[in-house]
Amino acid sequence: MERIVCLIIGYCCGLVQTSYIYGRMHGIDIRKYGSGNAGSTNALRTLGLKAGLITLLGDCLKCIIAVVITRVIYGNSNQDIIRLLGLYAAAGTILGHNFPFYLNFKGGKGIAATAGLIISFDWRLTLVEIVVFFGTFLVTHYVSLGSILVYLVFVAAIIFMGQTGVLGVPQEYIPEMYVLALLLAALAFWQHRSNIVKLLKGTERKTFLLKSKKGEASSDAK
Repeated sequence: MERIVCLIIGYCCGLVQTSYIYGRMHGIDIRKYGSGNAGSTNALRTLGLKAGLITLLGDCLKCIIAVVITRVIYGNSNQDIIRLLGLYAAAGTILGHNFPFYLNFKGGKGIAATAGLIISFDWRLTLVEIVVFFGTFLVTHYVSLGSILVYLVFVAAIIFMGQTGVLGVPQEYIPEMYVLALLLAALAFWQHRSNIVKLLKGTERKTFLLKSKKGEASSDAK
């Protein structure tokens, strides 16, 4: 029952579509521009750097808030599995972000929300993921590639932490955390399937925080 409640808490938090709200405040539906996704990269491309950063921060915070609410509710009664319940809350947030019912289930790709998951999960993993994402982005300018690598590292880190006892969760719950991490990774890969095809073909467009000399814009939204 706790898991379902955490998923619901997360989903409700995920419904706060930062880029959609920001776009409406500026008279547009962000989903009708650029890549059509309600994510930070599309906000960056369509509305500029400020919009992209606000969207990134908002989508990241809503996942952190969902995890904090979960800890407040279950921190005392379920201390031994609170990390697992936080993962459920984060998963719910990503689902709410990607598939908001009031927007016909058309949201973003969940990477900014995933950043909130990672930040709330473990500070050491956060540092590693920052290096992975920004290192990839600064070298290649592919947001999609950085996002994919973040999930690969996330799954590997969960398995490593589980096998070495770092997670602090009773052993019988460790496989459940592995499954959740793999499902979230699978969802991220599915959401980025078109980007993966373009990366393989060498046709994926690059993302620049500032306009390049050739005026290239960003690729698909998070």
